[in-house]
Amino acid sequence: MFAALCCVLLVLAFAPGSKVLAEEKFQYAIKEFTVPLDHYSFLSNTSFNIRYLYNDSYVDKTNPDAPIFFYTGNEGDIEWFAQNSGFVWELAAKEHAVVVFAEHRYYGKSLPYGSDTFNTSKPEHLAYFTVEQTLEDYAMLITFLRNGRELPVVAFGGSYGGMLAAWFRMKYPHIVIGALAASAPILQFPGLTPCEIFNRITTSVFETAYNANCSANIGKSWKAFETLASTDAGKLQLTDKFHLCDPLKTADDLKAFLDYLEEVYGNLAMANYPYNSSFLAPLPAYPVRQLCYYLKDLAANETELINSMASALAVYTNYTGTTPCMDYKNTRDTANFDDHGWNIQSCNQMVMPFCANSSDTMYRTSTWNLKEYSDKCFKKFQLTPKPYDIVLRYGGRNLEAASNIIFSNGLLDPWSGGGVLQAPNSEVHVIILPEGAHHLDLRSSHSADPPSVKDAREKEAAIIKQWIEKF
Repeated sequence: MFAALCCVLLVLAFAPGSKVLAEEKFQYAIKEFTVPLDHYSFLSNTSFNIRYLYNDSYVDKTNPDAPIFFYTGNEGDIEWFAQNSGFVWELAAKEHAVVVFAEHRYYGKSLPYGSDTFNTSKPEHLAYFTVEQTLEDYAMLITFLRNGRELPVVAFGGSYGGMLAAWFRMKYPHIVIGALAASAPILQFPGLTPCEIFNRITTSVFETAYNANCSANIGKSWKAFETLASTDAGKLQLTDKFHLCDPLKTADDLKAFLDYLEEVYGNLAMANYPYNSSFLAPLPAYPVRQLCYYLKDLAANETELINSMASALAVYTNYTGTTPCMDYKNTRDTANFDDHGWNIQSCNQMVMPFCANSSDTMYRTSTWNLKEYSDKCFKKFQLTPKPYDIVLRYGGRNLEAASNIIFSNGLLDPWSGGGVLQAPNSEVHVIILPEGAHHLDLRSSHSADPPSVKDAREKEAAIIKQWIEKF
């Protein structure tokens, strides 16, 4: 969130329609913990339960002071993150640690108002949906798990969870001895990082996946789509060719479809793993390369381009051959992410500007307009974004006082543009993975892992071991 990918011969290693390999399943007990609705009120005693996953099977039973590996949950169901963070489990086995994955309030089943949590007629329900309230939940849970004992606790997280892990260490250094923040774009905020960086990096990934014709074809496709959709017959043709769940009928439908395609390209770059996976959708190894195979030649005309795009996009939308239609109005193809919840956070603190220039990216030109963004947030959620809140609370690029944080970033990850790529001091560790996609180092070890990913895990394990021993 880029370095060139090599070895074109691997493009057809997994043919379209082959099945995604089953991923390892990790075992845990599902528990609940009661937290205050508002940690900062001395007048209200309202509380609710958050979920957490617990496993102590790796612990040496003769050692009552086993370390705790604590995953700071992201924007979705916590079980999904537990199954996609194999490195935590692997390292826990080596360090004989307790494993805890905590669910973020307002996500998964940790809903403060139950089924009424996101009732649009009750915007006051959203008042406690903040990073600070969430970190307080985690601090209380760890204190409970310690049960009066002085235990070394290491925070882990990837993506937004990685941001939380880093901020957790910054705010609660007396509770966690260190944090691994994998692919954590803590600098993707106004005034810190150019708004076009995500789309520029994604374009670079597609340019180098096969050849530059891939991104060039995608760049030309926007006009081809708009031209074809200018007539009712053309809209019907696009609906049929791309197997759309909702037919294209209006200009808003076309916008939703094109917006969806832009998100698909970002997701493909994020999940550009060297093996079959189901992180954001069932995908083949190096899915960007697989998609670009269908776009390796410049299209002679718009009809040829549309046909090639249909074949290419099926790599993401229907790799298994079992998806009946493309649900372009559902922007995430997995039930494990919660787009609605994240949209709310994006309208309070998590204001992360995005824009693009069609002259130097494969994307449509778009601009960042805070007023328009704020107006939409207020209209939808009655929330007014605070774009500089996170920088005020956690320092932005001023990380000189931080310690015991590992920031790892893969250069194939579009989010790396908002990541910490230079260490501010000797106690903050920056690990770069030239061949890594989105928090690939946090996933389970795999025989197809590139050398830089294996090396990153070894470095991370050694640093964390030192933290525990020093404690």
